[in-house]
Amino acid sequence: MTADAAARAASRTVRIGITGPIGCGKSQVSRWLAELGVATIDADRVARDVTAPGTPVHDAVLRHFGSGVRGADGNLDRAALGRVVFADPAKLRELEQLVHPATRPRILAAIEAAEAGGAPAVAIEAIKLIEGGLSALCDEVWLVVCDEQSQLERLAGRGTPADVAAQRIAAQAGLAERLRPSATLVLDASGDPAMTRVRVVEALAAAVAASRFR
Repeated sequence: MTADAAARAASRTVRIGITGPIGCGKSQVSRWLAELGVATIDADRVARDVTAPGTPVHDAVLRHFGSGVRGADGNLDRAALGRVVFADPAKLRELEQLVHPATRPRILAAIEAAEAGGAPAVAIEAIKLIEGGLSALCDEVWLVVCDEQSQLERLAGRGTPADVAAQRIAAQAGLAERLRPSATLVLDASGDPAMTRVRVVEALAAAVAASRFR
């Protein structure tokens, strides 16, 4: 290997996909990675951006789901929309079909920007990482799981009402097991956060080291 080739291999940006059920700690893992110098992309935040008032997707969602998800200000009532889609898997798929085509180009652009900036790694956090095809872009897929009690407590800590939390957890029943075969790493975040952070640090170091041989 020439010196130039070695330098390119050493500086290659590793792509890490982060997925898992709601309330299990995906966002916390992303925050730890950001502290370690990783460029992070939150697919939920991107989805919020593309459905902001005044955007074509915002208007398309209102047209599709009707007045029941329109707030008093005329804009999308996200809480009302959540109640609709988490109660009906078919409605959730309909929402995804409206939103995902607009989010993917932004996520791809963010990955390219991270790589152009020389980030050691870029992490894409998304519940639909695998189903949406983003995992195919990743070198590694980290599945973050936890026990149901931890899910409920974390959602309560965000101010999510108990009935809404239970509905959202039920809507994702079996998700972790469906995703497990596609994961290169399973992080159980049920216990001590400090121990989970240690695993994240170790996993990142291993991923960056392995990327030099890909």
